[in-house]
Amino acid sequence: MTRPLVQEGAAAVGSEASARQAPAAPRPRARRRSKGTATLRGVVLGIGAVAFLFPFYYMVVGSLQRTPDQTLSGLVPDPGNLTLENFAAVNSRISLLTGLLNSGLFTGGVLLCTVVFGVLVGYALAVLEWRGRGATFALVLLVQVIPFQLLQIPLYVLIARDYGLADNLLGMILPFAINSTAVIVFRQYFLQVPREMFEAARIDGAREVRLLWSVAIPLVRPAMVTALLLTFIGPWNEFLWPFLITKQADKQPLAVSLANYISAVASSTANPFGAVTAGALVLAVPVIVLFIVFQRYFVSSDIGSGVKG
Repeated sequence: MTRPLVQEGAAAVGSEASARQAPAAPRPRARRRSKGTATLRGVVLGIGAVAFLFPFYYMVVGSLQRTPDQTLSGLVPDPGNLTLENFAAVNSRISLLTGLLNSGLFTGGVLLCTVVFGVLVGYALAVLEWRGRGATFALVLLVQVIPFQLLQIPLYVLIARDYGLADNLLGMILPFAINSTAVIVFRQYFLQVPREMFEAARIDGAREVRLLWSVAIPLVRPAMVTALLLTFIGPWNEFLWPFLITKQADKQPLAVSLANYISAVASSTANPFGAVTAGALVLAVPVIVLFIVFQRYFVSSDIGSGVKG
């Protein structure tokens, strides 16, 4: 008779303990409050998304209109007023394909230099021990507060007159070859990599180049994609420096060609507004596609995957 009583007492104690540990059910008022907060957050984010996407929508509609309609009713596409003639009009005066190719070569060269020099400098500032490392990083931060416009005149004299690189792809790329923002991004990512991984590789006989290539770069791949995306928008939309360094139309990026088209040619076309928005749409589409495809790399990070407890 004693054992059943003991078992019943233990069961009662266990049920009481489980009842204490079980989380309390949310109150109806708190549940309604959290649901209302989520709804309000969704509404605010939706309004922000519409406000952000509206210029792109307006640009697409304007580039397809045969007769420009800038009233509120023109925001709704009219099938009878849609045409691709605006793209043909702007392409007949400036070659969109050539402009895109020049923009791609210019941007690709800048991105290549950004990754190569950014990884090397970031690795040296984060991993290697050498005298003057702190002062060098302070100079990198100082570059961030100096406007590029202050350097354009001496850079033009140096590159165009002394080096003779006017109307040259290399002359466009050189001022953007080293990006201080990318250096800071790579340095911060390299600082997150555990030092034990580098020390273990050195004990195994790996030299710095092999260590950088086989250990460091695979772990900071998200940083590479982030640096590329952050750097891409700059040279792709860059206008002033390519405008200064290039005079030949077949060497100019699309942003410069469109600016020349707007200032000299657009007013003589049948639909200046449609032609300008068509050219702007061609310039914007690669950037939009790139960010849509690689947006997940802004928040992804697999540094911790190389560490085991």
